[in-house]
Amino acid sequence: MTAATSPNPEEEQYLSLVRQIIATGQPRPDRTGTGTLSLFAPPQLRFKLSKPAAVPGQDPTLVLPLLTTKRVFTRGIIQELLWFVKGSTNSKELSDVGVKIWDGNGSREFLDKVGLSHREEGDLGPVYGFQWRHFGAEYGTCHDDYTGKGVDQLAEVIDKIKNNPMDRRIILSAWNPADLTKMALPPCHMFCQFYVTLPPPPPAGTPPPSSPPKNLLSCLMYQRSADLGLGVPFNIASYALLVHMVAVITDTIPHEFIHQLGDAHVYRDHVEPLEGQLERIPYEFPELKLRRNKEEVGGIDGFVLEDFEVVGYKCHGKVDMKMSV
Repeated sequence: MTAATSPNPEEEQYLSLVRQIIATGQPRPDRTGTGTLSLFAPPQLRFKLSKPAAVPGQDPTLVLPLLTTKRVFTRGIIQELLWFVKGSTNSKELSDVGVKIWDGNGSREFLDKVGLSHREEGDLGPVYGFQWRHFGAEYGTCHDDYTGKGVDQLAEVIDKIKNNPMDRRIILSAWNPADLTKMALPPCHMFCQFYVTLPPPPPAGTPPPSSPPKNLLSCLMYQRSADLGLGVPFNIASYALLVHMVAVITDTIPHEFIHQLGDAHVYRDHVEPLEGQLERIPYEFPELKLRRNKEEVGGIDGFVLEDFEVVGYKCHGKVDMKMSV
């Protein structure tokens, strides 16, 4: 099936890339010892985050690019993103709510292996959330209070979208060379740029809107290392959700998420399960409803799991793949 004939051409972008890597990817060793098939800098993946309202003047329908050719752990994606936004670096906070995706990298065995034996189990070091909210601060432990320390990049992003939307520096970076050796795992999704587009003018002859149209918000993310089987489906949905959250706070309309991969790879032990997934026909992406508005949420730190409602997520069954650590 081609993108043109698929009920979900955007998911077909992902499936086509998986096919290409399995067929033509370069065999490469990797730090986990599993081995990969790899392709460098494939074409961008692009995902629309909203659809125009059926009735002029109404809010657009929000879209969540959640893969449908396998069941994706949606609650885990939301919980991890809220953990990032909080600035937390303690993997046990996620594990305690049933999200085990960081358990391997926070284990005693792994921390010892990467030279962090002085850290307690679960202390990942200055990973994503720390860099988003406290870039440049001196890292101690996952229990320290970093309030007011370092650069709160996420707060600066929100301020610029609100007050200087044409700025070309609306940047969020998790890549901090000074802190890489302190991290259990250097960031894979490492850098993103937000972009505000002015709303299109109304069609000629239509009455003016009752309220000013909102700006459109997009995000381009660069991922240096992209595990197509397990990681990328999570990353697509996570950054789409981040755009939706920032859009609520900045009173903009989520427009597009663009995903640029560097080392795009398939682990060798994922080839067989992915080949089974490739035989499936995708469904349409689900809608996203946010249960509280800007005033009720209060700010980017005010979101909770219950704020997110995924509507109409029709998908195929789970595809079992082992995570390489």
